[in-house]
Amino acid sequence: MSPTTREIEAPDPLARTMQMEADAHRVEDQIGEKMVLNMGPSHPATHGVLRLVLELDGELVTKATPDIGYLHRGDEKIAENMQYNQFVPYTDRLDYLAPLANNVAYALAVEKLMGWELPPRGKAIRVICCETARISAHLLGLGAMALDLGAMTVFLYTFTEREKLYNLFELLTGARFTTSYTRVGGQIRDLPETFIPQLTKFLDDFIPQLDEIDHLLTRNRIFVDRTRDIGVITKDRAIAYALSGPNLRGSGVEHDLRKKHPYLDYEKYDFEIPIGSAGDCYDRYLVRIEEMRQSVHILRQVIDKLPSGPINIVDWKNMLPPKSQVLTKMEELIHHFIVVTEGLDAPVGEIYFGAENPKGELGFYINSKGGGVPHRLKIRAPSFVNLSILPELLPGAMMSDVVAILGSLDFVMGECDR
Repeated sequence: MSPTTREIEAPDPLARTMQMEADAHRVEDQIGEKMVLNMGPSHPATHGVLRLVLELDGELVTKATPDIGYLHRGDEKIAENMQYNQFVPYTDRLDYLAPLANNVAYALAVEKLMGWELPPRGKAIRVICCETARISAHLLGLGAMALDLGAMTVFLYTFTEREKLYNLFELLTGARFTTSYTRVGGQIRDLPETFIPQLTKFLDDFIPQLDEIDHLLTRNRIFVDRTRDIGVITKDRAIAYALSGPNLRGSGVEHDLRKKHPYLDYEKYDFEIPIGSAGDCYDRYLVRIEEMRQSVHILRQVIDKLPSGPINIVDWKNMLPPKSQVLTKMEELIHHFIVVTEGLDAPVGEIYFGAENPKGELGFYINSKGGGVPHRLKIRAPSFVNLSILPELLPGAMMSDVVAILGSLDFVMGECDR
């Protein structure tokens, strides 16, 4: 049962299908000269450097061609020329709105290759990283979508709450934006003493603010008219295009890697997977609102159950020894030098690991021939995959609907142009 509620009555599925077919025929039957419009790569509503080449007949989109690659990152090839831990800062720059979650996903992939499993406290800290990052990313996504559609007040609310989260990130990692907190085999440091009390206070204060955002948008006539029955992605098409995250669940597919393929002991936490019913922009918005509530629920459970003990694995062959011993003992100094210069001693093999990031499934495929550097590394970026449906989704829509559709997909070009 979906936790999301869509009180506004959804149209009959048959009527929706007939309307979509009528729209398609209307596009085909248009007579007259068409105009080609470049939307982006510097348009604020394309959320980065996405360029859309739109063919328009009046206000109606008849063809859409996304043009990507303007960031020309080359992260995968960079990873193949770096030690595993040296690549961690580059994962910050994938979905740069959720760097903590990227760090964790990459570290879990390498740890799967190494055959490592973190102690309970290390896993709990990573869950905190992932769920706070999810809230932060959704806040920006919803705020930017609302701003694109004219609701500036909501944007101010979401950014205020996101700034509070950045204060927590700075306390935890020493950085606000590019955190680089996770390491293969653990974290760079344990939670500060004041972190849990401050996180608890944030959660207590956040729910009333989220309710206010909900009240400002969910029954707002203008917002509903701009998003309801716009950008409809059916369940079958969402699956066919391999969509993931809120865009997949908004189409009614109950799929979440935290439930279907649990990691970091997610199976021990009680939470629900919000799903939509119509697959339109409005449903994708509702799913993200509810996901933030579920993340708060998970974080409260983590705080209540937070175990004590070590945060990193105990593998002295591949992990750095404590700094105090490095500065006082020769063996530890030599070992530190070897690990830093040669990297992890990874086994030969290949693995794939996917994590449920705010934008969808962030996956890493690693092919190792041994040693401290991957032979091949491939990133499955959810934004890249989610954008693949645009040539099918945009034709038939009005020009003004393009902004709503892009905002509802909530993509980041940093990971798209990886």
